[in-house]
Amino acid sequence: MTDEKPIPDAVTATRCHPRGLERRSVTDAEDEGDKCTNGPRLIPSVEELEEVLHAAARSCRHCDEVWPNLYLGDIFGLWQLGVTHVLNAAHGKLCCRGNEDFYGTTVKYFGVPANDLPTFDLSPFFYPAAEFIHQALTSGGKVLVHCAVGVSRSAALVLAYLMIHHCRTLLSSVRCVQQKRWIFPNRGFMQQLIALDRELQDVPTQQAQNRTLPI
Repeated sequence: MTDEKPIPDAVTATRCHPRGLERRSVTDAEDEGDKCTNGPRLIPSVEELEEVLHAAARSCRHCDEVWPNLYLGDIFGLWQLGVTHVLNAAHGKLCCRGNEDFYGTTVKYFGVPANDLPTFDLSPFFYPAAEFIHQALTSGGKVLVHCAVGVSRSAALVLAYLMIHHCRTLLSSVRCVQQKRWIFPNRGFMQQLIALDRELQDVPTQQAQNRTLPI
């Protein structure tokens, strides 16, 4: 699509990452915080994550502020929010137009052409999308991350942002967003987020699979 802007360079991100700064590991009792701490942290399986997601109260609002100046939802209500940046997780799809003519010349736009299918690999967009959100928020902007409904594609990218830029675990990120909005990424996105959680904590795959998460 000609209206899609180049993916921002993610190398400037400040995050707890085994390839960059200190290793992130947060205990289950501390998972509501944002700090990088020492100690083992259990990584959920897809089934355990689904249990946490199912347990949350459902909301049906068009948009919710899930982090200061970070909104998650569908496209409706964009103009009332005073949004300065839009991350469209359904770029180019029939139900979600994505270009500056639609969003307005005063809105900075980043499109992710994702399909809401378990077979779609959203992980290559985790860091670029997180960097787009990070740069927008640190510059004083208001960001809307949306897809068709604001439950799966866009939610997965918001979770990745919280994990990458705020050193939160996947479970902590889910619980943080659940306080404001019901979300349910598809199983494929859950697996990719679990892999990101494991990568950020530098936990080998087999070791993570051998752990049991107390829900």
